[in-house]
Amino acid sequence: MTRAHDYRGAFGADGTRARRRKEVPEVPAEAGLVVEDPASGYCGAVVAVDARGVTLEDRHGGKRVFPLRPAAFLVEGVPATLVVPKRAPAAPARSASGSVRVQGHTARTARAARIWVEGLHDAELVERVWGHDLRVEGVVVEPMHGMDDLAGAVAEFGPGPQRRLGVLVDHLVQGSKETRAAASVAGPHVLVTGHPYVDVWQAVKPSVVGIRAWPEVPRGTDWKTGVCRALRWGEPADGARRVLGAVRDYRDLETPLIGAVERLIDFVTS
Repeated sequence: MTRAHDYRGAFGADGTRARRRKEVPEVPAEAGLVVEDPASGYCGAVVAVDARGVTLEDRHGGKRVFPLRPAAFLVEGVPATLVVPKRAPAAPARSASGSVRVQGHTARTARAARIWVEGLHDAELVERVWGHDLRVEGVVVEPMHGMDDLAGAVAEFGPGPQRRLGVLVDHLVQGSKETRAAASVAGPHVLVTGHPYVDVWQAVKPSVVGIRAWPEVPRGTDWKTGVCRALRWGEPADGARRVLGAVRDYRDLETPLIGAVERLIDFVTS
């Protein structure tokens, strides 16, 4: 039995055979893709492309520019239309602390909450790394200029549910006076965190300031003064410019300081 053939679409209205156009694939003109211009026989790898044309480089280093026309190239011997590759979305900009940078943001009105640090150098370092985050959250960092009367200062501040206080201290280790002072003021609206280093400078990685390790400073000697003397940095003010000026982002800091500051920001903004 002879099977009937389906000729629908094979012939036009005038009886002539209809030609089916073979679909030509679109191929992204990625760098390194080897293509051929059949009109000239030129073969080369893609080295540049834009909306106007594609630049090919042959094996001798010669370059030619060709317009991006439909079905104008051969890719592995098959006709293809080269198109400009889709660009991957740009990664979000990051702040110095590693957080996503909020673009076009004006500083938020300051909260009643505060973060206290021991001195000006601590405040400058926190601002350098977390300044963007603090402005977005409306958190003010204030230097205490010492911890001689932390309990009295906290009482005068008057912490509360909408007025939280975070305190960052140096040398927060077991048995230190800083640890005892922290315990005396801790409460539901006060969080004291810190790092184990004698001074905030020491929380900067030594390699960042071009040294192998922070020098040992004898007991009874001011730590910054001793460091500057050992490293021949001049006065502590000269050392501060060197240390703080070398810090670019959180990766230049030791982990204990990073964790302590992050905890304080979370606490006073929750």
